[in-house]
Amino acid sequence: MTVFAGYSRYYDLLYRDKDYAGEARYVSNLIRHHAPEASSIMEIGCGTGAHAAELAGMGYSVTGVDMSLGMLESAEARRSDLPSDLQSRMSFTCGDARSVRLGRKFDAVISLFHVMSYQTSNADLASAFETAKEHLRPGGVFVFDCWYGPAVLRQWPAVTRKHLSDDVTEVDRIAEPAIHAETNVVDVNYSIKVTDRLTGTTEVLRETHHMRYLFSPEIDAALSAAGMSLIDSYAWMSDERPGFDSWGACFVGRG
Repeated sequence: MTVFAGYSRYYDLLYRDKDYAGEARYVSNLIRHHAPEASSIMEIGCGTGAHAAELAGMGYSVTGVDMSLGMLESAEARRSDLPSDLQSRMSFTCGDARSVRLGRKFDAVISLFHVMSYQTSNADLASAFETAKEHLRPGGVFVFDCWYGPAVLRQWPAVTRKHLSDDVTEVDRIAEPAIHAETNVVDVNYSIKVTDRLTGTTEVLRETHHMRYLFSPEIDAALSAAGMSLIDSYAWMSDERPGFDSWGACFVGRG
């Protein structure tokens, strides 16, 4: 099953408490710091388009790419609800982070919410970085976040549960992790019970997401191999360097 194939329908409900506006401002500040004149962005793994909408509201032209048709349907629905000037600055297309080629260059390429951690092999990560490089104008910046190895190994993955509901749907999600030391990958086994509050009917979805935790030296080497240089790194949503408490880290490469 394609990752997110089942619960792309419930994705926005599961993450309705996520600070998309704050995250978009954070990423914009990084872009502006390193590429002050940037106006066009390619987003690899755009999901349901929430970050794209926020960035379009800041004046960027955003082209989002995702391999999930369900996510893209939600992104297009979000776009259609926006004012026409914002709609004109957003577009979405289906594609794989490892292989998509749009035939265009952008001032910045971004990839958020741990999309790079889904690249679990060295070949996958190299291909995704090559995608970013291929779409960057000279001097453009590549901003992405990922699971940060030192923090993952210190804090250790744990079972988590999330329960959310709206007027129509109730979602109860349990995430059970299994870590594989030899590959630096965590299998996150999701069990998602979805209840239709109007009819009382339920369904259970099960998916496994394979998440790789990464370390700064291997990111530096992988960016270099793709023709980019590592120019900055932070604990996610912070101006501090990533450390043992930074499960999420953000890296900036230059093409």
